[in-house]
Amino acid sequence: MGTPRRLGLMLLPWLVCDCLSLLLLLPSVESMCPEPCDCQLQQHLLCTNRGLRAVPKTADPQGILTYSLGGNFIANISAFDFHHLAGLQRLDLQYNRIRWLHPKAFERLTLLEELYLGNNRLVALAPGTLRPLAKLRILYMNANEIGRLSTASFTGLGSLVKLRLDGNALASLGEATFSGLPNLLYLHLESNHIRWLSRGAFTGLAKLRFLDLSGNQQSSLRHPETFGPLGSLSTLLLSGNSLQQLGGGLFQHLPSLAKLSLSGNRLAQLAPDAFAGLGALKELRLDGNLLSHLPATLLEPLRSLEALDLSRNVLAALHPAAFGPLPKLRELSLRDNALAVLPGELFTSSLALQHLELDGNAWSCDCRLRGLKRWLGTRHSQGRLLTVFVQCRLPPALAGKYLDYLQDAQLLPPDGTNCHSGASPSPSPPPATGQRPREQQWQLILAPEGLGGNSSRSPAQGGPRSLPSASTMRLLGVQEGPALGRGSGRAEPTPATSLPDQLGSSRPSLPLAGPAWPRRARKHHLASSAAGAPLVSDPCDFNKLFLCNLSVEAVSTSSVTVRWWVRPHRSPRLLGPVRFRLLFDRFGAAVKFQRFVYLAEWSEPAATLRELRPDTPYLVCVEGVLGGRVCPVAPRDHCVGLVTLPNGGTAGGPDQQLLTLVLLAVNALLLFVALAAWVSRLVRRKIQGRRQAAPVHVRQMYSTRRPLRSMGTGVSADFSGFQSHRPPRGAVACALSETDLIEFPCERFADSSSARRGDDHLLQQRFAD
Repeated sequence: MGTPRRLGLMLLPWLVCDCLSLLLLLPSVESMCPEPCDCQLQQHLLCTNRGLRAVPKTADPQGILTYSLGGNFIANISAFDFHHLAGLQRLDLQYNRIRWLHPKAFERLTLLEELYLGNNRLVALAPGTLRPLAKLRILYMNANEIGRLSTASFTGLGSLVKLRLDGNALASLGEATFSGLPNLLYLHLESNHIRWLSRGAFTGLAKLRFLDLSGNQQSSLRHPETFGPLGSLSTLLLSGNSLQQLGGGLFQHLPSLAKLSLSGNRLAQLAPDAFAGLGALKELRLDGNLLSHLPATLLEPLRSLEALDLSRNVLAALHPAAFGPLPKLRELSLRDNALAVLPGELFTSSLALQHLELDGNAWSCDCRLRGLKRWLGTRHSQGRLLTVFVQCRLPPALAGKYLDYLQDAQLLPPDGTNCHSGASPSPSPPPATGQRPREQQWQLILAPEGLGGNSSRSPAQGGPRSLPSASTMRLLGVQEGPALGRGSGRAEPTPATSLPDQLGSSRPSLPLAGPAWPRRARKHHLASSAAGAPLVSDPCDFNKLFLCNLSVEAVSTSSVTVRWWVRPHRSPRLLGPVRFRLLFDRFGAAVKFQRFVYLAEWSEPAATLRELRPDTPYLVCVEGVLGGRVCPVAPRDHCVGLVTLPNGGTAGGPDQQLLTLVLLAVNALLLFVALAAWVSRLVRRKIQGRRQAAPVHVRQMYSTRRPLRSMGTGVSADFSGFQSHRPPRGAVACALSETDLIEFPCERFADSSSARRGDDHLLQQRFAD
């Protein structure tokens, strides 16, 4: 025992010295991280939003690569604030109140790559302040109050890639302002007050790709030399200025330009060669100007143009060949102009056109729009054009209607004007009293495929109607009879009384509606005369409030029957009763609902669609037509999806949905039975294991991995060697170790009866487990 004590006394001074050294080192560790800052991230000193009014001091800043001081109240940067941070790579000083930078503030930050000084109050940048930052790649000086830049402002920044100067008070850019930035790629100058650009303002920026000059006060740009040095420029934004003139050939030195924005200016006219040299341009924005016409050769150089925005101008007419030189045009916006008519051949050469906006114009739906209507129908049938809205404003009889819902016969010549496409067919003389022309006994209830809209006139509009086509009659299940023979000079329609009931109506066939169908409102099953029924005059309200429960009744390989319900209502006498139309198309079609099926006014709320393709998914929707008006709201609320039966299937065959549910139920039942069998087997094993288990003797709780230690006299001589060091039995009550047995009262193991058992019995007890 003396030796350990001497050793402890010898080590005690060393332990005291170690503790003192640790205590001396703790203040230095804390001093590396200023009290209001956070140093949990390695090599990152985070002091953002801490209410600091000056740059905090650190005693040991070795290893710090990122220093964040944003969101504080720092007003000035002295020459010594960062002199000890020679290894710093990123410095963030945004959103402070910095008004002044010492010319030597960044003198020792030779490794700095990112510097953020945005959203401060800097008025000027002293020449040479940024000269030591030879490795700087990103510089943010946006949202300050800088009003002037000189050639020496960016001297030494040969590695700079991105420069933000937007949101300042710059009024002009002088010669060679950015000449010290040979590797600059992105330059932001938007939201300043720039009124004057010198011809050499962008000298030295041969690698620049992005230039934003939007939101300034430029009134004219005339000299091509202004953008001459920018041979690699791909994006040029000049929107939101006050540009009134663009010089000819202004962009001729920009062969790589892909996007040009001139939106929101005051351009009233453009020179024919305004876009000369822009053979690689893909996107051109001219929206929000005062353009009333486009020169015929304006767009000729733009062979690669894909998107053209001419919306929010005052365009009143377009040359028929205006878009001819644009074979790759995909998007075109002419919305919100003063267009009334468009020539039909305007878009014939635009084979790649996929998105066209024509709404917001005062369209005059007369015979001059027939060519446009046919082109739209062709594009819709090919599925290569999205929905185009051409809403009529004139003549008053067609105001509010859509062009694709009208027939050519409704597009009459305007007063005192002849259409180039030929005179409109003169209406037939009125029939004798009490008689109705046989042509008017027919109602065209299916728009010809490909027109993308309603090709039939509303009966309320009067006028002649076209006869149903052969495909229409096949869709309705009408067989061609002798009266529709192909050899006759004039096709005579089959009498209406022989038209089979293909629309799910249980009533006998009746004559189809004529021009006076509003007078037959009392025969419509929806025109309730009850005074309590609500009055509805808007088709959107009708679809939303009174149309419900669209369901499928029968599906075959080529036909399907659908039915819906209508709540009681009344419609104004002038508008007449509500009619219905079904819109159906295949799932996944680019243009939805190219085919419409119109029901007669007296028909039941059910219809059968025919000539469908087998094993094909369809989407079927129903909507009301009130007074010749439909609700142009998408997506439709009253739709149902279905899949026709495959070839060889019949409508009376097994229900595929029911069969699927039965199979799922059987699988679930089998899985439940298997799980129950497994659980019962597990429980049975548990019960059997408990019954067959032998009682555990206390002696079996001893550890057999170690020799059994003596508990008193009478232990076999084989174990006498393990107790030679133990005191006599009378000296200790229980000499067992914790690792040899589970805790039990010692008296139970010190029983003298164990001395009367033989050696063989003890050995048997030792190896029992």
